[in-house]
Amino acid sequence: MTTGPLDGVRVIDLSTVVMGPYAAQILGDLGADVIKIESPADTVRVGEYRTTPGMTALNLNVNRNKRSVALNLKDETEREQALKLIDTADVLITNMRPGALARLGLNYADVAARNPRLVYAHAQGFRSDSDRAGNAAYDETVQASSGLVDVANRALGEPVYLPTIIGDKVSSLTIAYSVLAALIHRDRTGQGQQIEIPMTDTLIAFNLVEHLAGHTFEPAEGPTGFALSMTKGHAAVRTKDGLACVIPYNPQNFRDFFAAAGRPDLAADPRVNGEAINRADNEWLSERIAECAPALTTEEWAEVCAKHSIPMAPVLELDRAHEDPYVRDGHLLDAVEHPSEGTIRTVGIPVKFSATPGSIRRLAPLAGQDTAEVLAELA
Repeated sequence: MTTGPLDGVRVIDLSTVVMGPYAAQILGDLGADVIKIESPADTVRVGEYRTTPGMTALNLNVNRNKRSVALNLKDETEREQALKLIDTADVLITNMRPGALARLGLNYADVAARNPRLVYAHAQGFRSDSDRAGNAAYDETVQASSGLVDVANRALGEPVYLPTIIGDKVSSLTIAYSVLAALIHRDRTGQGQQIEIPMTDTLIAFNLVEHLAGHTFEPAEGPTGFALSMTKGHAAVRTKDGLACVIPYNPQNFRDFFAAAGRPDLAADPRVNGEAINRADNEWLSERIAECAPALTTEEWAEVCAKHSIPMAPVLELDRAHEDPYVRDGHLLDAVEHPSEGTIRTVGIPVKFSATPGSIRRLAPLAGQDTAEVLAELA
């Protein structure tokens, strides 16, 4: 089995929960040899499990393509074993707090003195030079401090959190691409370096791509907030038999949509017969889309929208995602046999490489199951 473009790169995953482990899993999917140094109690292993203590659904989804080594870093002998493993690594990923890393002799200065070629990726909630540096950070606090809660409050009228741990996962992707950039630099110069990935800064940058809007200019030429996303009623709609995303964007899209719904009066409306859509009409148009969508089934809308190049997609129901032809044909939720957990579904690798495809070579390990094997490699 091919191992991917990162074959030969060794990553030490000294992180917990989702942000660091998911980043390390991505690198493992792309071929890296990832060694996870497990603390005695990683919270990702706490929760509901099918068979084996610690083998939670979340653990299975962020720790594949890794070997697990159980080491107590507070024990001097075991900490030295961890350092020897780091000596062999190209990359270290950690989200431990700076104070803990310093006490354990695992901050960048300590490990770089032993392994100057190391790429040391340190993820934390807030910048190390800020007055929030030592604060605890969870996805919800990052959503708040990045402006996402403000966007939700303005668009929905409620200061809700997005129902996904977007701060963790966007930061995971940022860790992965930053590590790859640093490896290119290291391979050109021989020089390792420290990378700091603050979750809040990462999500502020992510959020403001479109939502900085009128405040991109100084003085401001309009409010913040991307107009279409902030429109009241901008949501999936109910068709005759389900839910779908139907997003006409230009006047011709709207005219074709209204005609298919049997509403020639709306197709003739001046608001959809100009050169462009006036965004002041977004709310009215969203209401009309929701009003017309029940005229056809989801499949009928799919045919109409494909014919007229109207952006459209059925709403994927997560409980039935494995039955969806797109998901099934893309091997995005294949059933596999786990050595301890039996049949599980594993999320596929979303990117395709023509020459060096990634692969799922190992399913998530039991805590510490590879300790003897990995430590024997140090001898």
